[in-house]
Amino acid sequence: MSLTTLALVFLVPFLVWRVYQRLKSQMVRQRSIMSRHYTGLLVFAAMLVVPATELADRPLSLATLAAGAIAGIGLATYGLRRTRFENTPEGYFFTPPMRMGILVAMLLVARVIYLGIEIYMNQGSSRPNPRFTDSPVTLACLGVTAAYFATFSASLMRWRQRLRKEVGKM
Repeated sequence: MSLTTLALVFLVPFLVWRVYQRLKSQMVRQRSIMSRHYTGLLVFAAMLVVPATELADRPLSLATLAAGAIAGIGLATYGLRRTRFENTPEGYFFTPPMRMGILVAMLLVARVIYLGIEIYMNQGSSRPNPRFTDSPVTLACLGVTAAYFATFSASLMRWRQRLRKEVGKM
């Protein structure tokens, strides 16, 4: 076993732990800021659209991405029912379901780490490195994660717009 392999064996769990801690700190009560919701919607929608344009000639891969997106929308819909929304004098706040958000995000993180390890293992061999869009499992993970957070951002925007209309009626 080489020194680089040993370093990866020790660094990958540390990386996973740090990502988990970062996600855990983000899945707490948060102030609702419209610009963040718009950014989240645009970034996560782009995470779906960009690979979909590359997959136009591969219907099975495109279907896998779409199935993952449908699953992500379903998870987000369920998660939104468990989200606590607050309209306080200090501002608008929401508390997302911590475990679900971490689970969805770590699904994609784990798959990216797996691809990184696969690329590392292919070094020095004649096998080509995998692309992100080569594996249906990767596309499903991407679809779930991107659709979950895009749906969450869009729903938070709708919630804020509905509150704005209610204030206008008073």
